[in-house]
Amino acid sequence: MASEQIGVPAQDTSIAAHRLSLSARHWLQLHHWQGQLNAADQWHAELPVLLLDRCWLRLKSVSVGQLVIQLPPDTSAEAPELVRYRQWLEAGQSSWEAQLHCWQEFGSPACHQALQRHWQQLELGTRGWTMDVYLQLLRDYRRQMEETGDRKLPLIVLGRPDSDEPHRLVWLHGYRQSIGHTCA
Repeated sequence: MASEQIGVPAQDTSIAAHRLSLSARHWLQLHHWQGQLNAADQWHAELPVLLLDRCWLRLKSVSVGQLVIQLPPDTSAEAPELVRYRQWLEAGQSSWEAQLHCWQEFGSPACHQALQRHWQQLELGTRGWTMDVYLQLLRDYRRQMEETGDRKLPLIVLGRPDSDEPHRLVWLHGYRQSIGHTCA
């Protein structure tokens, strides 16, 4: 499959964009953004990241620097209280002991609030767009710019708002617009 859920490495394929049913206007935009990417001599915060809202057939580009604002990742699992709790568990403490340590370190109200925020985010649904996934996207984008020279555009296909569908990440490269069958 050309596109995968966020958090799962997307396969690199030249036909990924074909499966997205893009319009002629979208293809022109893709070529423009690919030109911007190819013209960049190094990694920087103005490189394009594409967002596709299939419900409204909107394709837009945001800069790497603005991605966190346009599509904020779920950071609730990164609360210091929860990070520390996981560290205590990894150190061999029981869940009750880990919780007691966290209460002593941060206070019971802070721990309760961190858990509540995390549970609320889980209920709202993150569509797989977490801080870890966001940071991995940045690492992969930077690495491909600095190491391989292979210029691929990251495209995030947004999950539909009325479903539990996750966001999907597609790396576009070597795409061509399909001309279609012209024989009558």
